[in-house]
Amino acid sequence: MTALRLFLPCAAGVEGFLADEVRAITGITQVTAHRAGVELTAPWPAVMRLNLHSRLAQRVLVQLAHAPYRGEDDLYALAHALRWEDWFTPRQTFKVEVTATRSPLKSLNFAALRVKDAVADRFRAHGGTRPSVDTHRPDVRIHLHLGEAQASVSIDTSGEPLFKRGWREDKGDAPLKETLAAAMIAACGWTPESGVPLYDPCCGSGTVVIEAAQIACRIAPGLKRGFAFEHLRAHDQTAWSTIKQEAAGAIQASAAPIFGSDVAHRMVDFARRNAERAGVAASVQLRGGDALERMPPVDTPGVMLLNPPYGERIVAAGSAGQGQRARMGRETAQAGDGDAFFRELASHWKRHYALWQAWILTPDRELPGTMRLKATRRVPLFNGPIECRLLRFDMVAGSARTPRQASDAA
Repeated sequence: MTALRLFLPCAAGVEGFLADEVRAITGITQVTAHRAGVELTAPWPAVMRLNLHSRLAQRVLVQLAHAPYRGEDDLYALAHALRWEDWFTPRQTFKVEVTATRSPLKSLNFAALRVKDAVADRFRAHGGTRPSVDTHRPDVRIHLHLGEAQASVSIDTSGEPLFKRGWREDKGDAPLKETLAAAMIAACGWTPESGVPLYDPCCGSGTVVIEAAQIACRIAPGLKRGFAFEHLRAHDQTAWSTIKQEAAGAIQASAAPIFGSDVAHRMVDFARRNAERAGVAASVQLRGGDALERMPPVDTPGVMLLNPPYGERIVAAGSAGQGQRARMGRETAQAGDGDAFFRELASHWKRHYALWQAWILTPDRELPGTMRLKATRRVPLFNGPIECRLLRFDMVAGSARTPRQASDAA
């Protein structure tokens, strides 16, 4: 297994960032970006390193076969010809998962069933015993991808999706996946070496700031979890122990200025507990506070990076600060009035965040008009199936000057 064909799926829009990350992790320059993933040829140690260190990939798949197909019998033949006995034993459980793009087959479930039969029959023919299927917690996951005319069969070396880092036990509604938070950080260009402050004023359970703090501390994202490759016959425990020891030895204290706040103090408590489990409690400063009122956490300009509240989350934010804003005679964000929230947020930034960059992840293409701000960059990113844009706004000094008063003679 000196040369393996690997495919690392990722969210659409992240392919270029993932290709750069894979090159940095493996030292392999021949990395090809496809839609929603990257492909490369690499040895087994690279499989372990990619699982441990990738912040952007969803999984690391080893592609075992790629061939034309027309029906389910072709899929059976393709899977039956593979040497599954080289990868796992009949004592282990397995599951077949299917994805498809414009496949002509009527039933993906039946396609999965035919591949499952092929694997079981292959084991029975070569040893007399077949492995069992476990759809909930399998030892081995086999991936079948069906294109319009080509089928790929791969073995999953990750197991649980890689966004499950192992530290987020406390979370709110619709939490941001860690892989998407890492993509936002890559897209905005922030690095801890720059010394530029990073601030998320709608931090929720802390995903963005914890990812940033782990980057600053050089903490490998997979250090607190296990991987499916540890159950495969190709696994080299000695090499794996060495790779993990190297990653643990690279961890460092960080003085990078990273800040987070949220209007819901419950979410700030969640973020603090998550940061503790992620090993970065000392590297990120978390406080409660309304994004419409919170002042900059430092005196120097920095980068705001946020996935702001929408819908019910806006209502919650408005309710939490309603009493204080009512006392100040200011309009609160009411149900269904998200535009008012974002207009007020932009006004607050103009007054108090001169020279900052603000990066907002949003599915709303009309948001710049709503905020009356010009987006200087738009990076397409997908939040699950939702097409979003990461918008950059540059807060110009003096952009919120008091209007000139009319003269008495006018």
